[in-house]
Amino acid sequence: MQKYLILKLPNKIISFLKIVFPSTKIEAFVFLFFIIVYGANAGFIAEHFRIIYDNRIPWDAYFSFDNRAIIQTGGGFERHPLSNYFFDQIRTFALWISGNRYDSVFRLVLALLSTLVISLANVQIFKYLNNIIRLPLKISLLILFFYGLFVTNILLSFTPETYTYTLFFLSIFNYYAAKKISEEKTMSFGAAIIGSVFIGGLTITNIVKVYIPFLFEKNIFWNWRKIGRAVSKIAASIAVFVFLFLLRLDLNFQNFLNKTEEQYKKFSTPKVTPLWDMIASWFLGGPVLFPGFVIRDYHSRDKSFYYKALFMDVYSSVVSYIFVGIILLMIIWSIFKNFRNRLVWILVISFSADILIHCVLKFGLHTSYIYGGHFVFVYPLLLGWLFFSFKEKTLPLTFLYGTLLILTVYLGFNNLYRLTEFYQFLETYYQ
Repeated sequence: MQKYLILKLPNKIISFLKIVFPSTKIEAFVFLFFIIVYGANAGFIAEHFRIIYDNRIPWDAYFSFDNRAIIQTGGGFERHPLSNYFFDQIRTFALWISGNRYDSVFRLVLALLSTLVISLANVQIFKYLNNIIRLPLKISLLILFFYGLFVTNILLSFTPETYTYTLFFLSIFNYYAAKKISEEKTMSFGAAIIGSVFIGGLTITNIVKVYIPFLFEKNIFWNWRKIGRAVSKIAASIAVFVFLFLLRLDLNFQNFLNKTEEQYKKFSTPKVTPLWDMIASWFLGGPVLFPGFVIRDYHSRDKSFYYKALFMDVYSSVVSYIFVGIILLMIIWSIFKNFRNRLVWILVISFSADILIHCVLKFGLHTSYIYGGHFVFVYPLLLGWLFFSFKEKTLPLTFLYGTLLILTVYLGFNNLYRLTEFYQFLETYYQ
């Protein structure tokens, strides 16, 4: 028995590494492509500008990312319950490389770590399209290239934030869960615990997404033994999560409740912008297509340092709204065409959790474009399932391919142009 366990453990480690890292030549090509493209951008920004990390800037220098707070403390415990454990290691590693200095080398390490994990997250999307949906290679690559141009991917590829690593862990987890369900296997205790700690630990509301795949295991609602095993895995993962969380709180759970209520009031306050436009421009479109920018004056709490902050405006062009509308229609079409597909419903329910939080409860809706790391991976996967539903029909498939190609070209021109505006902002205020 002991010999069996010794042999089984390395096999599990090898299987895990094959999921996380490229395991074929085409996956390695995809990974290297994004490393080079994202890495060049990240390296340039880290080397020439102080926007990624400046000890004087407390928050919101660009698009509401709290780089300094996340790097130094892991963020507030009410939203990021275990992220301090994670970012303490990242900060320590970056300081070790930089010789304990918060300089351009420190920024470069943080930026390139972000490049690494976003590139690996994109590999997960490709694996899902190629191995789970089994699309033709040219369609998988087009969807992936389209996805790679998303605002969320561009920004997170150089931003040390919880969203960066959340997108990475959610991409891995969704591919792993889809693989298990496709093979009619169940999620292990270890996967449930690790998923809860890493995904829920970085953003507490995402923990529910770890448990969604249990609902779609084969015949789970007709077998009490399977239900018992699923409940025990969920209970064990929650127990580990709560234990680690209470350690961070020094067992003061009332403080968590008070801070949560305070944060909800702060981030759910209605804004002047109409609700439909916040949803269209910032929730649905913001993580995909850059709108225009707004510059505001900010200062530190003690007003010892004044700085400029960049935010996203709502869309000003009808074309942008049409672009977002087409993507939304394609997603709805995909759900309709794959109504009986368990893997599609895992994605839909996961996305619905974010719709509830941001669009219904209005938590952070005015800056919901920064939350793209929580759900933007759903877009390319549902597009992939839409292509799959027409795999035997040449005409609709050609129409979809042509439409996505046009969308990709427009997305590329728009986002690269807006990125030059971002560079101008950096050159003016953050050299």
